[in-house]
Amino acid sequence: MSLFTEGEGAAPIAAGAASAPLAARMRPRNLDEVAGQKHLLAPGKPLRRAIEQDNLRSAIFWGPPGCGKSTVAAVIALTTKAYFENFSAVTGGVPEVRKIIEAARVRRKAYGDKGRTLLFVDEIHRFNKAQQDAFLPHVEDGTVILIGATTENPYFSVNAPLLSRARLFPFQALTEEDIAEVVDRALTDTERGLGALQLTLEPDARTFLVGAASGDARSSLNALDLAASLAGATRTITLELAEEAVGRRAIGYDKEGDAHYDIISAFIKSIRGSDPDAAVYYLARMLEAGEDPRFIARRLVIAASEDIGNADPSALPLAIAAFSATEKIGLPECSLNLAQATLYLASAPKSNASTVAIGRATEDVRNAPFPGVPKHLRDSHYKGAKALGHGAGYLYPHDFPGSFAEQEYLPEGLPVDGRPYYEPTENGVEAKIKARLGRLWGRTGEEESAGKE
Repeated sequence: MSLFTEGEGAAPIAAGAASAPLAARMRPRNLDEVAGQKHLLAPGKPLRRAIEQDNLRSAIFWGPPGCGKSTVAAVIALTTKAYFENFSAVTGGVPEVRKIIEAARVRRKAYGDKGRTLLFVDEIHRFNKAQQDAFLPHVEDGTVILIGATTENPYFSVNAPLLSRARLFPFQALTEEDIAEVVDRALTDTERGLGALQLTLEPDARTFLVGAASGDARSSLNALDLAASLAGATRTITLELAEEAVGRRAIGYDKEGDAHYDIISAFIKSIRGSDPDAAVYYLARMLEAGEDPRFIARRLVIAASEDIGNADPSALPLAIAAFSATEKIGLPECSLNLAQATLYLASAPKSNASTVAIGRATEDVRNAPFPGVPKHLRDSHYKGAKALGHGAGYLYPHDFPGSFAEQEYLPEGLPVDGRPYYEPTENGVEAKIKARLGRLWGRTGEEESAGKE
């Protein structure tokens, strides 16, 4: 049976291998020791049942880096009676896959069901769709049972026929509670962990180690291991030792208190105020303090519409791209994506006209009577609609020069105060929008100013 090798999500090292790194010694030996993923691995869940019954079929493990995809594969390697092959799409190619599949075919022919082969392919998205085709016939005929791991959305990165033949299991990012569980277990485990040292981990040091790991259990254990060695005869891990082990200073930041709200407020206001230096400083401070990068990315998406809007229509897709990259890549690399989006948004022309427009329209929806959709705009495609006058008098814009026909679109009496909901600014692209609407509807700056008065 082929098991993982060191450095590739290996199976747990024997308890006697005291010289091995703590993260290697503490690798889960069974499903109960796997941190997080309760939605997949709690008793009675389909994935857990399949692993325990050694009846796993082809599957795709999808989730962010460091969430335990390879760890679960390592547990499967320890528990399955099938021959287990570990393969990385980063370091290997199709020729190696063919050799593995040929060996699996020979084994199956010689031993039947007892010659089953489980093939774990890490980073399967690194193979293009044509390369993934190499797996398809062999998964189809049962030569191999494929377990693919990917950090990217498999609906985009995995061959559709291959995906249709595999069960998709979405893994979730490890929470701070999950990381804390890993740290506490290593601290008290006398067989493989640090329990025999009877260390004291001060509360602020524990909080820092957990937050600094950014959801990566291996990172937290490596830092704990180094902090334990730095503690020496004192056997007490202080915040200062934890900072030294991680390699950075703890940032004063309460993710559930004033600091959390004050820093994100300063971040957004710096973007709104077009100060890229201040914006990227507050971004760096949040990331160094262990703030959830997805929280930051969500706020960037909001700011792109709230404070920039149509002054630069590129801001929103860029912010969404940064959010997507944050989810797929994770820290530390996604800090680059967040920095790019932050600096672009802070440097972009600003307009809150979209924010104001939806606010004004919402106010009228809530407070003004609704006389109904004007008859000429109502649906006229069903039988009897014309007899009701629906669609009568509607002017089809594309039949007119410039694809514009002046007619009423809003219900009578709206807007209530006679002021347009959307008043484009003179900033960026919105200046062109303002000019076009002025030409079409005869709006002028003087009329708009009068409306405000």
